[in-house]
Amino acid sequence: MPHRRVQNPDIGELRRAADQGDALAQSELGMCYEAGTGVAQDHAANAGCAAGEGSRTLRIAQVAPLAESVPPREYGGTERVVSWLTEELVRRGHDVTLFAAGTSRTSATLVPVVERPIRRGGDRYDPLAWHCLQAGQARARAREFDVVHLHLEVLGLAACRGATTPMLSTMHGRLDGPGCAELLAHHDDHPLVSISRSQRAPVETATWAANIYHGLPLDGYAAGPGDGGYFVFLGRMSPEKRPHVAIDTAVRAGVRLILAAKVDHDDRPYFEEFVRPRLAHPLIEFVGEVDEAAKVDLLRRAVALLFPILWPEPFGLAMVEALACGTPVITRRCGSTPEIVTHGRDGFICDDDEAVVEAIRRIEGLDRAACRRSVEERFSVERMTADYERLYRTLTERAAGAPESRANETRSTVAA
Repeated sequence: MPHRRVQNPDIGELRRAADQGDALAQSELGMCYEAGTGVAQDHAANAGCAAGEGSRTLRIAQVAPLAESVPPREYGGTERVVSWLTEELVRRGHDVTLFAAGTSRTSATLVPVVERPIRRGGDRYDPLAWHCLQAGQARARAREFDVVHLHLEVLGLAACRGATTPMLSTMHGRLDGPGCAELLAHHDDHPLVSISRSQRAPVETATWAANIYHGLPLDGYAAGPGDGGYFVFLGRMSPEKRPHVAIDTAVRAGVRLILAAKVDHDDRPYFEEFVRPRLAHPLIEFVGEVDEAAKVDLLRRAVALLFPILWPEPFGLAMVEALACGTPVITRRCGSTPEIVTHGRDGFICDDDEAVVEAIRRIEGLDRAACRRSVEERFSVERMTADYERLYRTLTERAAGAPESRANETRSTVAA
């Protein structure tokens, strides 16, 4: 049975051993991160995942979606996660190049693929064309990097084939669309990262190299008192997010609800038919899309986040942002929600909408400090970045080995 070999293990040594397939080291490393030891040592000079003694600086390309700036001014979960990862990699001493919209703000080297974010660029910006161009640019410059990390869903896969530089993709969206399984099976030599275990369900046999949960910078999300006297809904005004159900359940429970969400063009018919008529109720307030500071302030003062989704949510960043502010989450049992929320500790996971109403009435019995601790323990940017660093090093070390073994080895990468 695995046991700890030393009382104060060197995280760098454990990580290098784990990357080489040492099961005992992998077990010890996991225990260190659960206990917080790994995060603490990540800031030390001998952390092993920071550039310096015991590990070399990596040249890393981050290829971000072009829909929004990195980070986004308002809504844009993937772009925000890419920004957090990029900045933490730079802080750790790595040489990072970010392929993104020209309005992005970063301490990495910025390659402005398009002048303005596609979502704000009008008809002259076709998403498919620009993302294919972006993937091609990253592929053309791949030899300049030790690893190329794409966040383009399936759009970057074709450009990666045949590259000698390790290239990987984090899949940020749902994977149950027509043809998705066939496409991923065709690109069975490309390492993929899931952001929740449930996300993999439609494509279990894809080339999964790791499961890495998102992590956020805790200093940007101070715990709040929850004294605003309202519940909050964040995200998109879309059928799968079900803001109309958030409104209905809040009204039935007799509580105030603030909705801070964007309305995309494709979702406008749903919004006009199902949401707008409900906004006239005196308990309901719609404030539109908000910036980061306003969002955090809303979360800190909210009694709870209402997240009544009914779709295979790949991750649900809003849930983690709420928990970081000490705000519990009420959600439905769909997709990743049972992986993020611990029922009865930092929120409630409901099997139907009637249970959502009941949870609203019970939510104030939860400990807001426990909500914050769940993020400190599981969803910090330090933990996320350390996970990616281990994966990058594993891929680069394997790329330096026998070429014929790479395709088989991608199936057994760290934390898969």
